[in-house]
Amino acid sequence: METKTDLSRRIPEMFGSMVFGEEAMKNRLPADVYQILKRTMENGRRLDPEIADIVATAMKDWAIEKGATHFTHWFQPMTGITAEKHDSFIHPVEGGRIIMEFSGKELVKGEPDASSLPSGGIRSTFEARGYTAWDPSAYAFLKDNTLCIPTVFFSFGGAALDKKTPLLRSVEAINRQALRILKIFGNETAQRVNVTVGAEQEYFLISRKKYYMRPDLVICGRTLFGAKPPKGQEMEDHYFGTIKPKVAAFMADLDEELWKLGILAKTEHNEAAPAQHELAPVFTNVNSATDQNQLTMEIMKKVARRHDLACLLHEKPFAGVNGSGKHNNWSLSTDTGINLLEPGDSPQENAQFLLFLAAVIQAVDDYQDLLRVSVAGAGNDHRLGGNEAPPAIVSMFLGEELTGILDTIEKGEDYQKHDRKMMRVGVHILPRFAQDTTDRNRTSPFAFTGNKFEFRMPGAGQSIAGPNVILNTAVAESLSRFADQLGEALAEGKNLEDALDDLIRQVIRDHKRILFNGNNYSEEWREEAGRRGLADLPTTADAMEAYLAPKNVALFAKHGIFSEVELHSRYEISLESYVKTINMEASTMLDMAYKEILPAVTRYVNELCQTVLHKQAVGLGAGGAIRFHEQAQAAELSEESENCYEALKELEDNLKKAQSITNIRDKAIFFKEKINPVMDKVRIYADECERLTAEDLWPYPTYSKLLFYV
Repeated sequence: METKTDLSRRIPEMFGSMVFGEEAMKNRLPADVYQILKRTMENGRRLDPEIADIVATAMKDWAIEKGATHFTHWFQPMTGITAEKHDSFIHPVEGGRIIMEFSGKELVKGEPDASSLPSGGIRSTFEARGYTAWDPSAYAFLKDNTLCIPTVFFSFGGAALDKKTPLLRSVEAINRQALRILKIFGNETAQRVNVTVGAEQEYFLISRKKYYMRPDLVICGRTLFGAKPPKGQEMEDHYFGTIKPKVAAFMADLDEELWKLGILAKTEHNEAAPAQHELAPVFTNVNSATDQNQLTMEIMKKVARRHDLACLLHEKPFAGVNGSGKHNNWSLSTDTGINLLEPGDSPQENAQFLLFLAAVIQAVDDYQDLLRVSVAGAGNDHRLGGNEAPPAIVSMFLGEELTGILDTIEKGEDYQKHDRKMMRVGVHILPRFAQDTTDRNRTSPFAFTGNKFEFRMPGAGQSIAGPNVILNTAVAESLSRFADQLGEALAEGKNLEDALDDLIRQVIRDHKRILFNGNNYSEEWREEAGRRGLADLPTTADAMEAYLAPKNVALFAKHGIFSEVELHSRYEISLESYVKTINMEASTMLDMAYKEILPAVTRYVNELCQTVLHKQAVGLGAGGAIRFHEQAQAAELSEESENCYEALKELEDNLKKAQSITNIRDKAIFFKEKINPVMDKVRIYADECERLTAEDLWPYPTYSKLLFYV
C-alpha cells in the first residue's frame, strides 16, 4: 500500500505525465521543429504546416507508449461542455494487416457534424459540414486511453461555433492593444501580453445512491422540491471545517488525476453550505485555464463516481443554502514576467499600473451589460443576488487605498500615503505582520484583490470562456482608445506625464459611478445603483438584449471577435438554452408531483383518516367533543395538496401556451413571467406537504439526508 511519503515523492514525476507538453515535445521532436512549435505557442505565430506530420508522428508514438488506441479533436461547442469524436490509429495495409498511423492532416483538421450542435441558425439540419482545427497554442493530452487534441470548431462558411475561437481572438485583441500602451511607456522588451486566469471551482458532493433517487437532480442538476431542513448553514460550522474522510479521499484522488493532466490544483476546502466544497488552481494563461477548468469539471464527476458520490456543479442545487460559483481571477502579464496590475509599493507613483487600472474601470462601466450577459443562464439566475453571491448589478470594488488615490487624482491633489499598520492581536507569542492596505469585499461582483481582479459572478457549471471573451475585448477597447488619445497628445507636443494625468483624471470622472466599496447586498445599494444609472438585469431574459445593442455589435466587429451573424447566434442559443432549461425543469416538476408526490400525500391522508375512524370505532372521542390530531393533520395536508394540484394545473396550462410562441425573445419573457412564478408556487405547496407527511411515505430523500449524510 502506497504511503503519503511515497505519493509525495512521485508527484513531480506524475505531474503532467499525461500531457504532450514541454518535456515530451523537447524529447521527441527535432530541435528545429520544437523551436518552431514553441514560438507558435508563446508568441501566437502562425504554424508552419510542413511540420504537422512530424508533430503528429511524435504525438502518436508518445500516446501509444502510454496505452492510447484512439485520438480525438477535443472541442468546446456552444453547449458549455466539451465534445469529442474518437478515431483509432488503425490503418489497413496489404495482407489484411494494420499499422498504427496518425498524419499531419488528421492532426490539423477534423470534420464533426455541425448541424447537431447549437449554432443559433448558422447551420441547418441539411447543412451538416463543420470543421475542427488544431489549436497549437494548447497542449494535447491523454484521457481514457485517447489522445485529445484541443481544437477550435467552425462552420462550412467559417463562422465560429465554439467558445475557444472567440476566446483566442480576444486574447490577440488585448495583446495588440496592451503592447501599444507599453511602447508608449518605452517598453520595447515585451513581445507579448498574456491574460492570466485562475478559476476557483465550487461544487457539492452528495451520496450517489440518494442522487439517483431524485429525478430532479439527475435530469435538471438541482432540486425542484425540498422542505427546509432543521439545520442548514446557519451555524457557519462547515466553512473551512474539518474535511470528512470520504470527501478527503475524493479530493486526494481528484488531485492525482488533475496533476497527471498538468492542472495545478492547489487549494481545497469546505465551502459555506453543508456538502459544499471548493478547489482552486494556480494561475495560467486564459486559454489553458479554460481548457483545464472544463477538464476539472468532467474529472470531478468521474472521480466522484469512484467514491460512490455525485458531484453537483449546478449554480443552485439546493434552496435555502449557498449556491456554487466559479470566481474568475483575471490579470495581465508580459512575457518578461511583469504583472501589469501589480500596484507596487507606491501605486500613486506607478503611472503604468494606474493606466491599466483605468482601462479596466472604463471597460467594466462601458460594458457592464455584456459582463452580466456573460454569466447569464437559468441556473445562475437562482444564485445571483441571493445574499450568497454578488447581485446581478455589476460594480467594482477597489478598496480604500486605491479609491483614495483615484479621488486625489480626480481632484488634482497629492495623495498622503499612510504607513502600513502592524497587526496586533494581544498575544505576545504570536508573530506580528503588516496589515493589508485594504479589506476584501465578498459581496462585490468585480473586486480588485491585490494584483488581479476577481470576477465573482460566473456560475459553477459555466465555461469561463464567455466571461473572459467579454472582459478581454472590453479592456482591449479601453486600451485602444487610450493609445489613440495618448498618441494624439504626444503628436501635439504634450509630455507623457501631463497626457497621462489628463487621461486618467478624465476616466475617473466619467466612470467613477461603477466604483462601490460597500455592501452590495443592501437595498440601499440597489437604489443607489439606480440613481447612478447602472444596469439592473435580474434575469437572463432581461439581460440577453445586450448582445444586440449597437455599441456592443460595434465593439466585437472592431476587434474581430464576433461577426454580426456570430453574435446573433449567441443571442439565439442563450435564449433557447434558457427556455429549454426551464421547460425541462417544469416538465420534471409535473412528472414528480403527479406520479409520486401527490400519490404519497393521498396515501398518508388515507392513513390518517383510517386512524381517525379506528379511534372512533373503539369509542375514543365519543360525542364529538374530542378532535383527533390525525383529523387536523389530514385536513391541513389535504388543503395543501389541493393547492398544489391547482398550481400544477396552472403550470401545465402555461406550458401548453408557451408552445405556440414562436419568437424566442417573447418565449423567454413568457417563461420568466408565467412559468417560473408558478413553479415557485408549486414548490411552496409541495414543500409544505413534505413537512406534514410521514418520512417513510415521502418518495424522495429529504434535504437533511442529502446534505448531511455524506
